[in-house]
Amino acid sequence: MIGSFRNKGLKRFAETGDPSKLASENVKRVTNILRAMVAAEKPEHLDLPGFKLHRLKGADKNRYAIWVSGNYRITFAWDGTDAIDIDLEDYH
Repeated sequence: MIGSFRNKGLKRFAETGDPSKLASENVKRVTNILRAMVAAEKPEHLDLPGFKLHRLKGADKNRYAIWVSGNYRITFAWDGTDAIDIDLEDYH
């Protein structure tokens, strides 16, 4: 399940399907990742081929990342059965 979002463009896309704030080359990939997040009951369910799921380190050690393209990742935390604080960021 999906909880809260940090990124307003990503939230708009998830809630309304409006991709105007996302890079057009990332829309299909982001769609697939968000669909997988809705179906997942724990972060390990997102360890799918091509997602490159990994736990972040340091101050963000309670967050996870999934590769979107280039330096872009969807990052998120996990609470119970929900992905929360979901963000789309260039973190490298």
